[in-house]
Amino acid sequence: MIGVLSFLGFTALVGVISYLATRSTNEKSSDGYFLGGRSLTAGVIAGSLLLTNLSTEQIVGLNGSAYKDGLSVMAWETLAAIAMIIAAVFLLPRYLKGGLTTVPQFLASRFDVTTKTITSGLFLTGYVVVLLPVILYSGSVAISGMFNVPEMLNVSDSTALVICIWGIGIIGSIYAVFGGLKAVAVSDSINAIGLIIGGVMIPVFGLMAIGDGSVFSGLDTLMTANPERFDSTGNPGQEVPFSTIFTGMMLVQLFYWGTNQQIIQRALGAKNLAEGQKGLLLASFLKILGPIILVLPGMIAYHYFDGNLESSDIAYPALVGAVLPKYLVGFFAAVLFGAILSSFNSVLNSSVTLFGIDIYKQHINKEASEGAVVKNGKIFGVCLALAAMFIAPLIANAGSLFNYLQEINGIYNIPILTIIVVGYLTKQVPAIAAKIAIFLGSGLYIISQFILKPFVFGDDNYPHYLHVMAILFLLNAGIMLLIGKLYPRKEAYVQEYTKQVEITPYKYVKQAGAIICLIVIGIYIYFAK
Repeated sequence: MIGVLSFLGFTALVGVISYLATRSTNEKSSDGYFLGGRSLTAGVIAGSLLLTNLSTEQIVGLNGSAYKDGLSVMAWETLAAIAMIIAAVFLLPRYLKGGLTTVPQFLASRFDVTTKTITSGLFLTGYVVVLLPVILYSGSVAISGMFNVPEMLNVSDSTALVICIWGIGIIGSIYAVFGGLKAVAVSDSINAIGLIIGGVMIPVFGLMAIGDGSVFSGLDTLMTANPERFDSTGNPGQEVPFSTIFTGMMLVQLFYWGTNQQIIQRALGAKNLAEGQKGLLLASFLKILGPIILVLPGMIAYHYFDGNLESSDIAYPALVGAVLPKYLVGFFAAVLFGAILSSFNSVLNSSVTLFGIDIYKQHINKEASEGAVVKNGKIFGVCLALAAMFIAPLIANAGSLFNYLQEINGIYNIPILTIIVVGYLTKQVPAIAAKIAIFLGSGLYIISQFILKPFVFGDDNYPHYLHVMAILFLLNAGIMLLIGKLYPRKEAYVQEYTKQVEITPYKYVKQAGAIICLIVIGIYIYFAK
């Protein structure tokens, strides 16, 4: 009962603070609703970025991967820091110079409106079919298990799951659809503090459990018992072979942290370029510490359970249940609930933004006022949330979806990254090249991963999907450049400065970025076997 009360108390506190913080923002304007009035500061941006990224499918899934493969899976965390530096130095100045609300808006001015619409459609399809239902399902499994909802409500496991899915879905929708980006960002920042505290608790209690009450003794035991698992360089056959760090891994990270609407929208809401860059730098530094929460518990679980768990996917929940004192379960569940909610409402808010700006205003009602765009975006958001709540219970094996999700997302993330990179780095490549790259990139990836790999060559004889992504990125970029050479634009593209925000960069952005990159490289060298 104490656990339930502490859970409800912390969750309510976040809601009240978010409401008070957003009362003065004009949610009826596009900038106010979609970008928090372009008023977000570095701390809010950093907290929101990290919380949007963290959710149960990652906390459970990545720790499960660490249980199986050891330290090498930290690449998903540490390389994100380098991608954020690249976004801060190269991409964000261009986004804010163009006064963008959505990433596809750039594609409309650089190529044409059709390219923008196709890209927005790809984003929305990926969000509603893959991301939202998985976030709801995996989050509900965690909450239902922590509070033993079936026993508490005297219902079956499947009924408890549906109750949790609809509970999370409705609360997340209220934040995202009715509060806009600022409500999402403020609630994220508060939850970030809780998640860092709660997330660090698990490895601390875990190390104490295997070290007879001492954290340092536990760490020494962990490292001496299985030293080979503390290797930063993954082997062939593992989830992250070392070679993939230099191919598709960096491309996935660049797409996610630099061009993915769900993530970069936080930086687009910055009150000026300097604040946006400081937010990305702060988030990138904190991301280096991510393995403490997302990798170390999985490695502790491997030692604690002697590698005998029936599935790597239950490594994190099993460790939480074994080492966390009962009086802290309510607080930790509230923090985890915040992470689930954050990912759900961030994806939903981004979907509302993409629909309202890129589809409704562009194709359905070009004369629509800003209030009408926001209103119809909210209606779309409610429909999207309902669809996700109906789809979520149909998903099985959510814990093993972390690696699978990365592979599925390749259908749209590499083609989108290709056209944005080529679009920014060239001035003559025409719109037809972007359209060909999107459809060819998606089509070839589907053929590669879902026809050739399973039915022709077999999983064991086929290149890692991250290598495939890199090959297709280079192929698509090459085709775009060739088309640009043969059929260039009539007029070279020049980006205009809309003067919506001040774009003087943070004066230490390159120095700070270089230091963070050196720290990441140093970590890899230190742990390389």
